[in-house]
Amino acid sequence: MNALARRAAGLLLSTFCLPLAAFAADPQPTHEFILDNGLKVVVREDHRAPVVVSQVWYKVGSSYESPGQTGLSHALEHMMFKGSEKIGPGEASRILRDLGAEENAFTSDDYTAYYQVLARDRLAVAMELEADRMASLRLPADEFSREIEVIKEERRLRTDDNPNAKAFELFKAMAYPASGYHTPTIGWMADLDRMQVEELRHWYQSWYVPNNATLVVVGDVKPDEVKVMAQRYFGAIAKRPIPPTKLPLELAEPGLRQLTLHVRTQLPNVIYGFNVPSLATAKDPRTVHTLRLIDALLDGGYSARMSTRLERGQELVSGASSSYNPFTRGDSLFMLSATPNTQKNKSLDDVEKGFWQLLDELKKTPPTAEELERVRAQVIAGLVYDRDSISSQATTIGQLETVGLSWKLIDSELDELKSVTPADIQKAARTYFSRERLSVAHVLPEETAHE
Repeated sequence: MNALARRAAGLLLSTFCLPLAAFAADPQPTHEFILDNGLKVVVREDHRAPVVVSQVWYKVGSSYESPGQTGLSHALEHMMFKGSEKIGPGEASRILRDLGAEENAFTSDDYTAYYQVLARDRLAVAMELEADRMASLRLPADEFSREIEVIKEERRLRTDDNPNAKAFELFKAMAYPASGYHTPTIGWMADLDRMQVEELRHWYQSWYVPNNATLVVVGDVKPDEVKVMAQRYFGAIAKRPIPPTKLPLELAEPGLRQLTLHVRTQLPNVIYGFNVPSLATAKDPRTVHTLRLIDALLDGGYSARMSTRLERGQELVSGASSSYNPFTRGDSLFMLSATPNTQKNKSLDDVEKGFWQLLDELKKTPPTAEELERVRAQVIAGLVYDRDSISSQATTIGQLETVGLSWKLIDSELDELKSVTPADIQKAARTYFSRERLSVAHVLPEETAHE
């Protein structure tokens, strides 16, 4: 959960002070069906406003790419706006803009998705445009030649010239020794330099097929009308075989890995990453929901342990955070990061000792029932607050389906979180917070390189 969501969750709690059970909102009516060509369609009704969000998710991202051919998924996302057999470059965006629609796309390790938010009576337009580029993307060479330069500049701005992003990219490459998650989504610059439009055409033909996609529609709609539209616009697109895939699994205990980087930053930083399972790879889902609560226990706002102990108590850090993404196709990372309190002459070694104090305490002593309930209520409140948005509902459904899980988890995960006990917290800490699973990066200002 990001900082904004956590603050919102805290506000929700302090305003209403409701018991935990009160946060379990009634599930929205949700329906699924599969067209004959394999396209899965999930429709979730939300009739509060005459608005709908339509998303198409493809099961392909940077973790599907191979060395020497990185950045293909992201580059293809850009080229999806460059015209089809029916319309020219940028024309679909102009049509949607004239209708007052919001549209965009995003690529990650595990998926590429395209979305439109628009008035409910314009849904057919979004579907027709999306089906058109699924069936007949043109990929003109001159458009690619221009767009690849845009992508390279995007990489320079977002990564190469951004010290923290560059450090995290190199950290991630070290933290995932066995899986495709070590590949940056935007691709390595050397691969962008030599990318050819023919590679993108092959990538498109391999993965952009209805039987490798999910259409998610959330908003003021009925399932029958969406089914008719989906069949009308997508039904004629032929299914094709897709390349075989395997989950991006990691080594259980790759051993301690360390990296020191000198970048253009004013303050040093330390990053920890423990190799852990995701909901798609865990043998027991309870383990994953336990890690989610540990994340909130350590970094769930003003009263979390990182804030109260490392920052305000011991004054070791000027800022600290934890993060864990349970919704990945393969294994995940449980991450900690912090900047030492240089005004108190604290070092990266001091910060690391503080990290281990927190982690070892979890191993030795389970949290009290009261602390766990507070953290659990905060997480659930944040989820309920987040689900108030139709875009958030659609994105959660699409992500779950595309990483190999079920959209039904959107309505069952609250009960899963409620079942976690203090003993589960202790067990997970003992299992996963070991040096054999750990990657460490020390990110230092350039001026200290001679030291």
